[in-house]
Amino acid sequence: MATIALDATYTLERLPSGVAVYSRRLIESLLKLETPHRFLVCYRLSRFARRREFLSPSTVPGSRPFSVRLFQEPLTFWLPWQAEIFHSLAQRPPAFHFKKEIVTVHDIFPLTGQDYSTLEFQRKFSALLKEAVRRASRVITPSSYTAAQLAKHADVPRERIRVIPEGVDFPSRLLTQEERARERDQHVGTAKEMILCVGVLQTRKNTINALRALELLPERYRMVLAGGDGHGSEAIHEYLRRPGLSSRVRVLGHVSDVELSTLYQSASVLLFPSLEEGFGLPILEAMAAGLPVVAAQTSSLPEVGGDAALYADPNDPACLAELVTRACEDQPLRHKMIEQGLARAREFTWARTALETLRVYDEVVAL
Repeated sequence: MATIALDATYTLERLPSGVAVYSRRLIESLLKLETPHRFLVCYRLSRFARRREFLSPSTVPGSRPFSVRLFQEPLTFWLPWQAEIFHSLAQRPPAFHFKKEIVTVHDIFPLTGQDYSTLEFQRKFSALLKEAVRRASRVITPSSYTAAQLAKHADVPRERIRVIPEGVDFPSRLLTQEERARERDQHVGTAKEMILCVGVLQTRKNTINALRALELLPERYRMVLAGGDGHGSEAIHEYLRRPGLSSRVRVLGHVSDVELSTLYQSASVLLFPSLEEGFGLPILEAMAAGLPVVAAQTSSLPEVGGDAALYADPNDPACLAELVTRACEDQPLRHKMIEQGLARAREFTWARTALETLRVYDEVVAL
């Protein structure tokens, strides 16, 4: 038996990111498993002070007892004596050294040399990541692609890396046809086809090429962008001012989990032309909602979507537009994509993610 500290800081985000979803669902799923290990759920106090409702005995499902501890940097001198293992859920090392450490690395796009973030962020990310993986007994990645990138750019031995895919949640409530029609009418009016793009408006997400693809499509195609502003968003908003384009695009900003589920169920297709992803959870979220997916033939995306999605060169708007048209108008293909997508999404469960993570804990305990 070991006491394992889990850094749950990202579960406190008001606008949940992919890392926040991973942190929350992994912890909830771990606490449902039968294991002799004891978990300490920790927080950096700077974020914990904002919000306290996550992870209390009344809010976390599962019957196993667990402990909640404040994790404050730099006041964590006592924590290494309380836990044998520390698991960083977001590629950031704890302020103090533990006997054994594990880190989950979701992606390493700041190390690729591309203009996907500010230089300041790249420097900070690089320093924290390299320190975290240097100290870690095991490194968890959500995809084989990220594992290969980590070995290449951060010099992590492959034998220390464990690939554990993330899970996906199916919609808690399915919309009726009437509800879907009302939702679509609210966002795109009487337009027939609604293209959904999910993710922060930033260079890495390749939003401008998605907009270029829309310009090549007939007027009946409209687009909804669900995500706040990020690195490079100024250029995206400038592009949206092009004549005839702004009337065909609705920018929602950040949306809640409930709103996102509604969008997935109401759209005609998910267009996800991202240039660099460590996993690409929106692909699975769309598939779980019965939404066909057109994605970039890059990074981890084919690994996640498998044969259930259509893939395009993300730098070829004409190819993106062609595949969107096929996914929306070729009814036999569309039906096949929906069925294959649902089957693909069922392969990715948070229970499996937790079980495979628990095996890594057992492995590290035995070292």
